[in-house]
Amino acid sequence: MHTLTEAEVHKVLETARETPYFALFYLALFTGLRRSELLALKWSDIDLNMGQLSISRSLHSLAGGKIIIRQTKTARSTRTVALSPSTVQVLKDHKCKQQAFKLLAGLHLNEDDFIFTNIDGKPLLPNTITHNWIKIIRKTGLNGIRLHDARHTHASLMLKQGVHPKIVQERLGHSSIQVTLDTYSHVTPGLQQAAAKGFDELIIIN
Repeated sequence: MHTLTEAEVHKVLETARETPYFALFYLALFTGLRRSELLALKWSDIDLNMGQLSISRSLHSLAGGKIIIRQTKTARSTRTVALSPSTVQVLKDHKCKQQAFKLLAGLHLNEDDFIFTNIDGKPLLPNTITHNWIKIIRKTGLNGIRLHDARHTHASLMLKQGVHPKIVQERLGHSSIQVTLDTYSHVTPGLQQAAAKGFDELIIIN
């Protein structure tokens, strides 16, 4: 597992900004969604007014490039994830661009359309996303950071800022809070130190 620092997240996003995948990678870093969940998202899954999205399916590529859509495996995987204001704005901008492309082709954007697509409107292939992530990472000089590490980064940074592990579990769709704690045990020492310092500040009288 490798995670990005706050500064490295900014660096990756600035590099991705000039690519067609900016919104997708932004959403990956700001929600911790799996690649398969990101690619299966439709506009009907997102409420930009409420600032949230719903996860209920995943997209996979079979041998030969055939795309299949599956329902999420567990009840925990089917979930609602809150979006930050900046993420909502990125998605609004992405939607406007997609609508413009559709109009040029004489089409209209429908709620049942996938959010992340090729120019022809077909879903993106998982390997296409991974390859473009690698290109961006190489440009930033952060070799070795996988797309799945965007998920780890989201979880680790949330835990470091004091977000309760239960919330992180719900956002990631882990089957239990124990999975979250076991996966991100490397963050625990820092959390304990911060908790001890906070308790000191609360109780100690100078």
